[in-house]
Amino acid sequence: MNLVIVSGRSGSGKSTVLHILEDRGYYCIDNLPASLLPALANRLSSETPDVPRVAVSIDARNISSDLQRVPDIIKDLHARNLPVQVMFLDANSQTLLKRFSESRRKHPLSSAEVGLKEAIDKESELLEPLSLLAGLTIDTSNMSLQSLRDVVKKQVLDNEDTNMALLFQSFGFKNGVPVDADIVYDVRCLPNPYWDTNLRSLTGKDAAVAEYLEGESEVQDMLADIKQFLTTWLPKYEENNRSYITVAIGCTGGQHRSVFLCEKLGNDFSKSIANVQVQHRELS
Repeated sequence: MNLVIVSGRSGSGKSTVLHILEDRGYYCIDNLPASLLPALANRLSSETPDVPRVAVSIDARNISSDLQRVPDIIKDLHARNLPVQVMFLDANSQTLLKRFSESRRKHPLSSAEVGLKEAIDKESELLEPLSLLAGLTIDTSNMSLQSLRDVVKKQVLDNEDTNMALLFQSFGFKNGVPVDADIVYDVRCLPNPYWDTNLRSLTGKDAAVAEYLEGESEVQDMLADIKQFLTTWLPKYEENNRSYITVAIGCTGGQHRSVFLCEKLGNDFSKSIANVQVQHRELS
């Protein structure tokens, strides 16, 4: 049995993810009490071998004391060699406020005494034990439903039979650091093609920009250092049951240096890791 736990703040897209998994043959349960996880695992693994893939949603609607027990419950399931993956969805608070305002849905933690903003903040505290366990964190702040479906399909469903999935994502610091990044590199110290007027309108995927950056020794040193770090430590992440790693590389605007380095690293690591993806946040 393969068990996927889907969690995250209300309005972040958990229901959408459950529907996607259900459409792909998962047996899905929404809002399962966390204390029932061991019993569910026992029943499905021993009595229903015809249900190989299960997804459950565990969120702030749970009893708070049960949520605190989740890390120990998952640790026990791992000790029994039952594969468990935790997927955590989130969005910035402003986006969640907007989504609730537009849908006019009631937040599960809001009441006459607790306003929407306070409820959203409180939810982060309640779900912190689960967020820290997540092997895959998805920031849905700027995602459409179709974009979320694509991410789940590419990073989860299309790679169920592979080992760890590695994503290189370029970004611009001027638009904020991706909240779903596991490892972040700041490459703003490198020579910037932006100041060459002939390269300004291009991106790190263009040959002229690549040629410029490849000719800079500092860029080559940075690339070698990142490769050395990842080569050394990615196997340790995998040994620690991490199924997904996002390496975010940022420059000022996310157009040149970060894009070039992500392309280079994606190409290099795809030779040794089956599931390597490259995304450019600002280019999309």
